[in-house]
Amino acid sequence: MAVPVGVEFAEPYVEVSYVDGVRERRRRPLLDCVTARFEDAAAVRPFRWSRGERHFSGWYWAATTGRHVGFESWLERDRLLMMDFDPGVAGIASQPFWLHWHDGERERRHAPDYFVRRVDGSAVVVDVRADERVKPKDAEAFEVTRRACRQAGWGFERVGVPEEVLLANVRWLSRYRHPRCRREPVLARLREVFAAPVRLMTGADATGDRLETLPVLFHLLWLGELAAEGLSVGLLGPSTIVRLADGHLR
Repeated sequence: MAVPVGVEFAEPYVEVSYVDGVRERRRRPLLDCVTARFEDAAAVRPFRWSRGERHFSGWYWAATTGRHVGFESWLERDRLLMMDFDPGVAGIASQPFWLHWHDGERERRHAPDYFVRRVDGSAVVVDVRADERVKPKDAEAFEVTRRACRQAGWGFERVGVPEEVLLANVRWLSRYRHPRCRREPVLARLREVFAAPVRLMTGADATGDRLETLPVLFHLLWLGELAAEGLSVGLLGPSTIVRLADGHLR
């Protein structure tokens, strides 16, 4: 990999390879790609699973984008859930590009796990790895990625295992993330009932038949239009206090 004349060596010279909109592979200097919409990029490597492999790859349908997003482990899937649940996230792409750099002995490359576009227009590159599984070469790749993101004006996060109770609640709510759960006139009645804080099941029963109201209630919790107390400290249950979220007050 040739480093152009005049490049500042205080930071690594990084190139990006990716799949463009017509499915052609491209390779360009990082600083030529800072405005690219990598949240719409195709993955640079396939998501496959074979019997006997230790990891598990698959596809997750993200309500944020209305598209499937790939993952290569259960941990990556859990992190996808958390990003999809985050109201500050507007776009997510998995394995969006390879970063290429030279470590002084040979060319190296690393494909970050996710590229996230936030609602304010900023971008965050995310690598997913449990703390105990970060090896020295991984740490080096994450550090180069962090420094490359700084050059590009992107954020960088290396995230591990999510908080257990919060993840369990988000998993439950994710079952109701699809827009088909957003049904009137149940939605309007729920907004009225939960205008003041009330227990989850009490409010559901006051709205109508549970079979009709609960899917819509959980959908509104997923969207953040309703807020439940203590999602990080206790599992959702009949006595969980629910209210209309700030910004959705009548």
